[in-house]
Amino acid sequence: MLGFLLRLLPFWVREPLLIAVGSVLGVRIMYLAVRDHDRVAAGLGVVFLVFTAIRVHAVIRALRARRNPSPTASADGAAVDAAPQPQPQPQAQPQPQAQAVTGSRPRPDTPEKEHNAWGQAVAAVAVFGALGAALWVAPRFMPSDDNSPQPASCSGGTHEELPKAYKDTPRPVTGEELCKALNRPDLAELLGTPEETATTASSTNNTAPLTDGKVAQPEAEVTFDTYTVNVSATYNELSIGQYVKLMKFGDEKDVKTLTVLGRPAVLSSDHTMKLEINLGSGGSGGPVGEGPLARTLSVALDRKDRGGYCDITVWSTSGALPNDSALLNIAEKVLPRIPERPVR
Repeated sequence: MLGFLLRLLPFWVREPLLIAVGSVLGVRIMYLAVRDHDRVAAGLGVVFLVFTAIRVHAVIRALRARRNPSPTASADGAAVDAAPQPQPQPQAQPQPQAQAVTGSRPRPDTPEKEHNAWGQAVAAVAVFGALGAALWVAPRFMPSDDNSPQPASCSGGTHEELPKAYKDTPRPVTGEELCKALNRPDLAELLGTPEETATTASSTNNTAPLTDGKVAQPEAEVTFDTYTVNVSATYNELSIGQYVKLMKFGDEKDVKTLTVLGRPAVLSSDHTMKLEINLGSGGSGGPVGEGPLARTLSVALDRKDRGGYCDITVWSTSGALPNDSALLNIAEKVLPRIPERPVR
């Protein structure tokens, strides 16, 4: 059906159309073949380019034929032009009519028809050149159909009702807002593993333990193959200064005080908890053990350190940890998304 429709088109429309389509497809297929080292695609691209070269040769021959008409047509046109005009006689003769008829006889090649053919050719090449350019550029803007894993996104479902502690806290951040602030496109690069993609992203609107549900503690977590990053905001009355004093009585290691974005902060290390669950007969679980080491950066929720803090924690199942600069870089990206605690 397509071939039949192409044959119905005029020569000066059909041939430029085939040249435009063949050249665009040929060049595109050859580009993909070279990039992917695909010999079959390279052969197909050569076929398209050879087909296009044949069509170009046919158009060139047609143009030469139009510029150099056949000798028979030229001799006939010359004979018509050189024919002697009858001399007027004293009697009224219809010579002017014959002269007019002879002069209005069309020549084999009129400039008007040649201009028409070129116009059709240029229009066809322009239209299908634009289509070819669109086909060339489209893969860059269309989503790819490959099977590469897509980064995890934060849940955008129905919002759960916040606990009462969030209503009693001025300008608290929610778990979903924390997740969006943490799950950045450059988070893997900040961790030093730019080739990795987030596998999971989650958030909760919890309350702090041992507070009878009176202290809001939203939380978000993003997991990669190498590292897991957890961010939480605790809206209690504990300042970073008091927190550092409590660390002296705990098992925290490598404690280091510093300032982040003008706020008091402290770096510390501690082991995570390891819980084993046996799904066999009885479904009993093992005792809670010591998990891999985690590094935490705690930053005050306001510059005056009036209480409350944000924890940014990183750990891995292998026990490896990124440099402290990674935690600082994450904090500089996440903290501006958390409103400072207002004066109470």
